[in-house]
Amino acid sequence: MSYLKFEKALMTNLQDSLPKELLRTNRSGAYSCSTIVDCNSRKYHGLLVVPVPELDDENHVLLSSLDVTVIQHGAEFNLGLHKYQGNNFSPKGHKYIREFDCDRVPTTLYRVGGVILRKEVVFQHHVDRILIRYTLVDAHSATTLRFRPFLAFRSVRQFTHENGNASREYFATDNGIKTCMYAGYPDLYMQFSKKNEFIFQPDWYRGVEYTKEQERGYASNEDLYVPGYFEMDIKKGESIVFSASTSEIKTRTLKTLFEEEVDSRSPRDNFFHCLINAAHQFHIERPEGKYILAGYPWFKTRARDTFVALPGLTLSIEEIEYFDEVMKTAMKGLNEFMDDKPLSVKFYEIEQPDVPLWCAWALQQYAKEQGKDRCLEKYGKFLKKLILFVENNNHPNVKMDENGLLRIDGRKKAMTWMNSTSNGLPVVPRTGYVVELNALWYNTLCFCQSLAVIDNNESAAQHLEELAAKVKQSFLDTFLNEYGYLYDYVDGKYVDWSVRPNMIFPVAFDYSPLDQDQKKKVLDFCTRELLTPKGLRSLSPKSSGYNPIYVGPQHQRDLAYHQGTAWPWLGGFYMEACLKLYKRTRLSFLERQMVGYEDEMSYHCIGTISELFDGNPPYSGRGAISFAMNVGEILRALELLEKYKY
Repeated sequence: MSYLKFEKALMTNLQDSLPKELLRTNRSGAYSCSTIVDCNSRKYHGLLVVPVPELDDENHVLLSSLDVTVIQHGAEFNLGLHKYQGNNFSPKGHKYIREFDCDRVPTTLYRVGGVILRKEVVFQHHVDRILIRYTLVDAHSATTLRFRPFLAFRSVRQFTHENGNASREYFATDNGIKTCMYAGYPDLYMQFSKKNEFIFQPDWYRGVEYTKEQERGYASNEDLYVPGYFEMDIKKGESIVFSASTSEIKTRTLKTLFEEEVDSRSPRDNFFHCLINAAHQFHIERPEGKYILAGYPWFKTRARDTFVALPGLTLSIEEIEYFDEVMKTAMKGLNEFMDDKPLSVKFYEIEQPDVPLWCAWALQQYAKEQGKDRCLEKYGKFLKKLILFVENNNHPNVKMDENGLLRIDGRKKAMTWMNSTSNGLPVVPRTGYVVELNALWYNTLCFCQSLAVIDNNESAAQHLEELAAKVKQSFLDTFLNEYGYLYDYVDGKYVDWSVRPNMIFPVAFDYSPLDQDQKKKVLDFCTRELLTPKGLRSLSPKSSGYNPIYVGPQHQRDLAYHQGTAWPWLGGFYMEACLKLYKRTRLSFLERQMVGYEDEMSYHCIGTISELFDGNPPYSGRGAISFAMNVGEILRALELLEKYKY
């Protein structure tokens, strides 16, 4: 039995099937995404969603969906599904689904009377092209297929509505047509592996509604343009391949291309393989370099997310080369930032105070996999520059005080990963001395000191050792409280007593200012008050302002974003801390913790991990449907578990 397989009972019950989403991507950042019953429930959903750099740095929905109609003896059976205003679903093609399997490629099996039709979907790796293969598995009489494309040609952040500016012009191509609704957009090529007839029958389908946008309090409906339909006969046992792309293809190659793409896919037949598949979906390749996308469907290539996710997404699955390629791009951006030059790479939020230190942490993980000598040879000079940049107070958003601690101003602009805002101001105004920033600083100093020792640079080693000792004492004096846990941030005489997960980092890092007893007390607090099956809560239920359910309009969600929701990537550091303190005695406990993540493979966006989860049962997945830091940290935690087993 396939690992990701859903039977008829679930597929035909929209209450169960509509919340499950499916994501396919390629290396340009383009993607194909919908629910497993092909009913779009977000404005971000679409069959072909591509970047259009000539317009902006957003993705754009060109082809929203493709309805397929089976025709026999003059009777028509439409397999499509759309939600319209008034909670009306039409044409309810999901009732013909017999099973859905996503082991290697998404495969849907439909049954209409005596007709059995199989649909398989792949997204071409290095070209913005969606490929769909339709195979007539069984039929007792002559069968015709009709394909009706729904076009949007708009940004993922907008909607399209019926208007007179949309071009209805189209041109014949090899077994298909090309069309473009608006100036500035690329042509959309829709082609088949078989000769067909295109019937020009332009119309707008009005009032298509997106449930997820309704839930967020946004505008939620649009009109989609249908230029007409393609029609062709199909025989029992025959396969037809459909291609939608921004470039033309020779249609005689479509069947071979589809087979090649299928053969290159790794099976998603277990938890680990699903995570590897999800990890590869974050790979972005542009002319100027390679990146890690922070998440789908709306995130970009963010600096902090890159460094937190990178070790798990690459080193933990033995993809060292991609680590080096991404780090090469990141180093270019950081060097330009430190030299106060314009960025030549698309590395967002590089100005955040903790970014250089998370970069050093990522390189520290590289050193553990490849050896410190290799790390020193490849990245030693860059690490030295990072340290000096922070220590000499050249960073515009962080300053080192006389006591060695780093101080930030987060009152008017969020300066940490807890970055939600309300009315233009941070919901959690973490300012002054922030616990994870200074834990990162101490860890970085100690790591670089160890490299200086290997490099026989005695003066640098001594300086870093002395600075680290100062930071250690200041850290303990500042953050450790009488109850045994750590303040989240300290600003002058103000201390934040909230129990938050950021104190797990000094327990998990290789170099910590805490002793063993202090680490155990902090870990115990995290276990009692923050641990859930989906990671650590962003705030304890016992702390003021606990708001664990991430639902409702955007303003309401912003207030809950870091006030009790659970984050799997924090759970990765929690597991690392457990293993370092308790070794093999916590293995069975942590393996049970992994079950909570494996459950997500068949919920929400299947085969990957959502951005965050409600902090209270049933711990529903929320936010972005696939999040790089979560996938990366779970992969890294799995690797750590394996090392402690053997």
